[in-house]
Amino acid sequence: MGKNGYDFYLGKCLLPVTPSKLTVSINNANQTVTLINEGEINVLKQAGLTDVSFECMIPQMKYPFAVYKSGFMGADYFLGCFEALKTCGQPFQFIVCRSTPDKKSLFDTNMKVSMEDYKIMEDANEGFDVVVQIKLKQWRDYGTKLVSICLDTQRAKASVETKRETANAPDQNLPQTYTVVKGDCLWSIAKKFYGNGSRYTVIYDANKAVIGGNPNLIYPGQALNIPAI
Repeated sequence: MGKNGYDFYLGKCLLPVTPSKLTVSINNANQTVTLINEGEINVLKQAGLTDVSFECMIPQMKYPFAVYKSGFMGADYFLGCFEALKTCGQPFQFIVCRSTPDKKSLFDTNMKVSMEDYKIMEDANEGFDVVVQIKLKQWRDYGTKLVSICLDTQRAKASVETKRETANAPDQNLPQTYTVVKGDCLWSIAKKFYGNGSRYTVIYDANKAVIGGNPNLIYPGQALNIPAI
């Protein structure tokens, strides 16, 4: 355990010097919307991803307050670890172990994160040591749900074709006559009986003696012969 009772792990990398400050931002994804005549409301959603940020000193020489798992390691080792975590394309565990000076365990932080970015700062006041600013973001495992849809294509095709043929086919039980009502025209009558208004000429040819020379002039009460086709 570190000298101050805190150990920071980035994956398998133990930071040699415990950061003096740790910021954990527990975000949400709530949405504020404005309703007509009701003002603002807050739509509660699932919690957002947590952000973690801190600064750590990476020594270039061995200090009595620094902790190493397997003996002293220079800054190049830790900077290499940070770069590997940034570029590996995989999440890793961020762990903070806490205890009091008398070794009493406190709460721990253990979450899967990604390395968002890190900044290396060299300051003359730090001598040969470097300071690194690190930003992490919580990682949540996710997956894609697959849905299999099985269609009976033969049945669907038969159903569509049957409906299409029924819509276009002439009625086999056509009445022999039809009495014209107000608003009728030969086009609408042909559409009604044959499913196709352009067949009005069939009705006109069969009823020239009743209609006369102009197929556009028909009158309520006229009895028209509707031939089968």
